[in-house]
Amino acid sequence: MPELRNQYTVSELNAQIRFLLEGAFSDIWVTGEISNFHYHPSSGHMYFTMKDGRGEMQCAMFRGNNQYLKFKPSDGMEVRVLGSVSIYEQRGQVQLIVSRMEPAGLGDLFKAFEALKKTLSEEGLFDAIHKKSIPKFPRKIGVITSGSGAALQDIINVLNRRSPQVDILVRSTKVQGDESAQDISNAIQEFNDHGSVDLIIVGRGGGSIEDLWSFNEEIVSRSIFESTIPIISAVGHETDFTIADFVADVRAPTPSIAAELATTPLKDILILLREIEKGFKRVLKRDIEQAWVLTDHLEARVSNQQPQKKIQRQVERLTQFHQRLRHGISTTHSHYIEKTEALQKQLSSLGPNQVLDRGYAIALMKNGDFIRNAVDISIGDSFSLKTGNGSFDAEKTTNHPNY
Repeated sequence: MPELRNQYTVSELNAQIRFLLEGAFSDIWVTGEISNFHYHPSSGHMYFTMKDGRGEMQCAMFRGNNQYLKFKPSDGMEVRVLGSVSIYEQRGQVQLIVSRMEPAGLGDLFKAFEALKKTLSEEGLFDAIHKKSIPKFPRKIGVITSGSGAALQDIINVLNRRSPQVDILVRSTKVQGDESAQDISNAIQEFNDHGSVDLIIVGRGGGSIEDLWSFNEEIVSRSIFESTIPIISAVGHETDFTIADFVADVRAPTPSIAAELATTPLKDILILLREIEKGFKRVLKRDIEQAWVLTDHLEARVSNQQPQKKIQRQVERLTQFHQRLRHGISTTHSHYIEKTEALQKQLSSLGPNQVLDRGYAIALMKNGDFIRNAVDISIGDSFSLKTGNGSFDAEKTTNHPNY
């Protein structure tokens, strides 16, 4: 019967293997080709297989480590990884937990470069339609580079020499090594958040492809693309090209040339201002001369048209109209007075008293009503007769029809 000390459950054996493996194979470098690469979008973890001609091993690189990668891993890429061997106890599966990854050789860096370049190009990040115009006369320029690098001094010297009126705001960043890409991206975002500059220069001096790799990382490229402030990329020497150069609004071969592209020399501005001043003077002189000509023309027209005489003629016409109006009113008034007097005379001659004065009499009943017809009273009725000078009573004695 076997000894009890050599007996294990599956989980106990896996735990023992894990203890032995993690103790013996910790922080080791492994070189191989990536296959079956899978990026888990929700967790941010990466899972893949590393293989060579004779074997393969399952690998995992968790988000805390892979977020600082300088390139995008893909199937077929030769890489070197730093990690520790462990075992997934539930499945008894040996795996390599990767903490760091880098291309195995220079050729793989170029592959990573071309892969990201192709991806971003297909997304349209390099298209000219997205390029923002560089302001001709910026007042403030932001510079993102190493605070101790020669590139910063080159930029400051050129700007001070060409355009001393421009304010320079420097955001010192890491320009190579771990976390440098994140630092550069943060700097771009800070300038955009504060809106304190009109233009940004992002760059560094020359170096190897490894030295410049921060400017080939996706996080930097997307920050440049999303910037609302125009950006000039100035990375390395004239022969150096990075992904940042393709995304930026303008690519400068060197930091010094970036400073030249960013500004108009003060002497050129002064020349331009003098030309503008001359132009203003020419326009002002022309406007004054035209005003003089117009004034002379108006004076000539006034003189030719003799407005005083026209005014005098109008005054005379108004005087005539006034006199004619007064005469018409006076004549009409006199006519109405004469007509009124005639009507009064006519009315007076037709009055009852005037008729009575001419020998007529008015017959009145006892109640004062007029007797207009002989049959209005009967024989024997008394009535009164009113004459022009007094009245008397009478009595009807007979009828005389039609008389």
